[in-house]
Amino acid sequence: MSKILVIDDDLDICLLLKRFLTKHQFDVQVANNGKDSLHILQEFKPDLVLTDFKLGDMTGGEILTKIKEKYPHVPVIVITGYSDIKIAVDVMRLGAFDYVTKPLFPDEILLTVRKALEDSQEKATQQVTTPVVESGKAEINGDSLAESNKKTKTFRFNSEYIFGNDPASKELYRQIDLVAPTNYSVIIYGESGSGKEAIAREIHKRSKRRDQPFVAMDCGAIPRDLANSELFGHEKGSFTGALNTKIGHFEQANGGTLFLDEVANLSYDVQVSLLRVVQERKVKRIGSTKEIPLDVRIVVASNEKLMDAFRQGKFREDLFYRFNEFSIDVPPLRDRKEDVMTFASHFLQTTNSELGKNVKGFSDDVIAHFMRYPWPGNLRELKNVIKRATLLTDGDYIEAITLPFEISNYSKLQFIDDSPVTLPMPEIEIHSEVNSAAATLSRKNSLKDVAHGAEYEMILNVLKQVNFNKSKAAKILDIDRKTLYNKLKIYNL
Repeated sequence: MSKILVIDDDLDICLLLKRFLTKHQFDVQVANNGKDSLHILQEFKPDLVLTDFKLGDMTGGEILTKIKEKYPHVPVIVITGYSDIKIAVDVMRLGAFDYVTKPLFPDEILLTVRKALEDSQEKATQQVTTPVVESGKAEINGDSLAESNKKTKTFRFNSEYIFGNDPASKELYRQIDLVAPTNYSVIIYGESGSGKEAIAREIHKRSKRRDQPFVAMDCGAIPRDLANSELFGHEKGSFTGALNTKIGHFEQANGGTLFLDEVANLSYDVQVSLLRVVQERKVKRIGSTKEIPLDVRIVVASNEKLMDAFRQGKFREDLFYRFNEFSIDVPPLRDRKEDVMTFASHFLQTTNSELGKNVKGFSDDVIAHFMRYPWPGNLRELKNVIKRATLLTDGDYIEAITLPFEISNYSKLQFIDDSPVTLPMPEIEIHSEVNSAAATLSRKNSLKDVAHGAEYEMILNVLKQVNFNKSKAAKILDIDRKTLYNKLKIYNL
């Protein structure tokens, strides 16, 4: 249960927030002034602070500064009821995670609190000792590894990225080191779940802007009609539903770094507005005539090449060239096999901490599955697999039975130690007009036939698992829909 300290000189607001957050499984304490809050902070040790900007004995800026001096890793959300948005900008610069404006809306409060706690957990700095995987049970405990006569390497996991030893990883970090100290705009290409935002944060952390805000926006998750408001902000009453003045992500990031994830998803009209802001380095909120000067470094990410997108008419060519001062290609996890267990051990350690468990490591079978599986969901998929497996594990080691179907079944159908897995050949009725030669499959027993049989069973089992949703099946199988349809025709599925 995460602990939250609410600071407000309005007793009614303190009471309402305590009741609401307690209802959502948070441990909440309240303070009615800055002095009392500092004493409670020391004893209560909260995971998050929610404070009003104007307190009886000090301002929100003063209390925020004091909190960050003693407890730099505790996220702070500031409540303000003032129309002067400069206050919100100032508290963001002082280190606030976010701000909310009065009147308070429960859903907004809950969403912001959860985002802050999630962000704080991901940024936890940890030292982990990770095994070089050879055989036997791998642990994250150095003494146990010594007893098992294993070689170990110590990896430093910082708040933004995990540093591995695979050659592809080393080249990635070399490029980050090169571009981070500059003011270049950067495009980060990579598959979904490969850690593009973490890399953007690492670039910011190593830049001269490290003490200024880092603001991230997922362009794929913002409705088209709200994108301009999210990017550029709006004035109160500028459109229906604009109940309060809002500063956009550009203003929030002023002096720092703005990260636009999946930037190719922005509509063409929003791209036009974005180009103007990038060119002129000035922004106007919707409904305002005042131009605000900007000093923002822009890092964008995409899972498709923006050059291909503009050739297809989906992305502005001039905007692409504005962003393309430097580009980084993030290798997928399947191309960084040497680091799979490094990442796995890190995720195990953080999950142990979250769940209050002490799972020591991974069984031989799990290691084998992990090293053979192609990880189409990359780091995000690996992290979720570890979280699920740790939750299901009662003993000291994660066993294969706790792994999702697509991982445990995938490894069974591959060749282990260069020996083919023998599977009974299913009876397959194949249309002769599709591939007449394939009709003889069930009558043969060659290595190729066994592979076809394994493929048939794999496709059929995955389709059953996802209730015959072809899009989901294609994603799990790491093939496109067209390839899947062709195989369904061949096997008459």
